[in-house]
Amino acid sequence: MVVDAFSRIIRLGEGVSMTGRLSEAAMQRTIEALQVCSKKMQRRSVRRSRLIATQACRVAENADEFIDRVRSQTGLDLEIINQETEARLAVSGCASLLEADSTGALVFDIGGGSSELIWLDLRGQKKAARSSLKDRLAAQSAISCWTSLPIGVVTIAEKFGGHDVTPEIFEQMVAYVMDMLKGFEKKNNIVKQLAHGRAYLLGTSGTVTTLAGIYLGLPFYDRRKVDGCWLSSVDVRDVSRVLVKMNYEKRAAQPCIGSERADLVLGGCAILEAIMRMWPCDRLRVADRGLREGILATLMAEDSVVGARPHDNRHRNGSLNGGNGGKRV
Repeated sequence: MVVDAFSRIIRLGEGVSMTGRLSEAAMQRTIEALQVCSKKMQRRSVRRSRLIATQACRVAENADEFIDRVRSQTGLDLEIINQETEARLAVSGCASLLEADSTGALVFDIGGGSSELIWLDLRGQKKAARSSLKDRLAAQSAISCWTSLPIGVVTIAEKFGGHDVTPEIFEQMVAYVMDMLKGFEKKNNIVKQLAHGRAYLLGTSGTVTTLAGIYLGLPFYDRRKVDGCWLSSVDVRDVSRVLVKMNYEKRAAQPCIGSERADLVLGGCAILEAIMRMWPCDRLRVADRGLREGILATLMAEDSVVGARPHDNRHRNGSLNGGNGGKRV
């Protein structure tokens, strides 16, 4: 059972791709959000936690200064994890959404400053629902190959713009991303594996959950209806085309987007479109879970809570995504 939660868009990685540094405004926004988290954790008497930072802090030259400020002003100790750890946590977090009879899945996480791609070879995995803690962690052994690319919704928006995006600019975004995907495909030949088995795409990011919410026509975002739902490639492209035709104000008025994401959503759509063009697949499963649940599963395993439910409340965990993400407790 989840007893408390908090999420805020902070854009910690805003401008990092151009300056190499976390900006003062971004750091201050983040610290203010973390102060809320710290108070929640104190109120809930949290005894153990793992707090992580990802891409923005991996690449920013002043990341250590930021970590020190966070510790000083919030009492929280952030851990900057590497790309492989991020990929493994993402897989553990969404393992319960892997189909029992699937032969493979291309898991992707479109972040603010980076995007992770993970090919899971599931042919040797147990043919059962992967909902237990043990199975969540075992899913990491199915990782056949992975990569982390320095592209995310914030970096794309900074390069191409996010307010006024024409169909032509959108295609430029897609082409830019596809060029960055080619190396991963050439090395691992995932197209062939997708074509010769029961495989699908599994997306864990704000982009896919947003598109799912719009496709479902939700009057407000509802995780219960989005998490685990299936979309076809046609469904995804239909929603993306509608969004490309909208101006910034109309995108901001969408209840599953809002003004905080209106300038980022098309960058995410472009990354997703590039993924679907590079690796054609009719089925996409949507995960409103990932690093947060992966951290929780790992903490529980370390404490030997093997039989616990995935949302056991004896620990709290958090992830600080470097681009458009929010701090979650």
